[in-house]
Amino acid sequence: MKSASLVDRYLARLIAVPLIASLVIAAMLLLLEKMLRLFDFVAEEGGPVSVVWRMLANLIPEYLSLGIPIGLMLGILLAFRRLATSSELDVLLACGFSYRRLLRVPYIFAIVAALVNLAIVGFLQPYSRYAYEGLRYELRTGALGASIKVGEFTKLGKNMTVRIERSQEGGRQLSGIFVMAQGSDGKELAVTAEHGRFMATDDPNTIIFRLKNGTLVHDAPNFPVPRVLAFESHDLPIDLPKEEAFRQRGGREELTIPELVKSSRNPAEKKDRAKSQAEFHFRVTEVATMFLLPLLAVALAVPPKRSTSALGVFLSIVMIVTYYKVNEYAEALGGRGHISPIIALWTPFILFAALIWWMYRTIATVPGGQPIGALERQFAKLGGFVRRWFSRSNRRVVAP
Repeated sequence: MKSASLVDRYLARLIAVPLIASLVIAAMLLLLEKMLRLFDFVAEEGGPVSVVWRMLANLIPEYLSLGIPIGLMLGILLAFRRLATSSELDVLLACGFSYRRLLRVPYIFAIVAALVNLAIVGFLQPYSRYAYEGLRYELRTGALGASIKVGEFTKLGKNMTVRIERSQEGGRQLSGIFVMAQGSDGKELAVTAEHGRFMATDDPNTIIFRLKNGTLVHDAPNFPVPRVLAFESHDLPIDLPKEEAFRQRGGREELTIPELVKSSRNPAEKKDRAKSQAEFHFRVTEVATMFLLPLLAVALAVPPKRSTSALGVFLSIVMIVTYYKVNEYAEALGGRGHISPIIALWTPFILFAALIWWMYRTIATVPGGQPIGALERQFAKLGGFVRRWFSRSNRRVVAP
């Protein structure tokens, strides 16, 4: 019993390190790729840099839901690969530990990871996705308070244009100001000022542009000549454009699992009901797949004897990504109503589970069984051919 607990703790350490490392690396790569696009988007919209970090924070749950299965798979696979290549796995099997017994610790990790992923895709990700779309909307409509671009003519509302030469102290001190406003009755107002600043009022739809040391030119159809006024201080009220409120949370990707169940039973809209059912089964199969990963990892982790091939690592990632893409296509197909979402989503899952079970049974019960033995042999031949080709190329380069 004591030796069994020691083996379990040893396995847990072997799994935990690559699992955490793979999860962090996968999440960071996805975030870095998205960060570049967000910086370009925010720069084009003229928004503050701080909004990039808020948008990235709302993307973390989505990327974690992708990174957790890959991290779990690689953590278990690399742990058993280390046991196999160091012959520790042979020793454990000779001591009476079966593959079924050795899978106890991996399945503890799988259950915890599945619960975490269920919380993310079922409850956290819908809210974070809605918050992300809200930030995009606010940035595009200017509701984040993006400053007026220096040196450019900027429209404030329908009938006012402003140009600023210099901006200091984060936009609180403005210099070289030009304002042109037109009224609905044909009146025109042109103002130039040395300095100015925006000031809030009790009305959230109106701000005051306080100008210092400038000239105001007022013209109207009934004025024989424009009126010119020099001033030391002048308050110019500006009506802010009224933006529509951001939509309510309700997209199928923004609904929690209980809300999807409720929406899928709504007889009012058949098309929306099919989309909700497809999204629900997509998330459930995504979580259910977590329980297949330990079997797949063990089947791909053990290379043939006297071999250190890493084909299993590569193949595991290919299989996970391919299955995920097939699931996305099946969800789209079920959401259009062309086929039942249950058939569209669970048929690939059952086929994938059957393939994984066959691979695990081959490695665990067949003496000398190797589920990807044929691929391993072809991969070894390809590797030998590549090494010989490079060797001949090097000899040609070195030869006088």
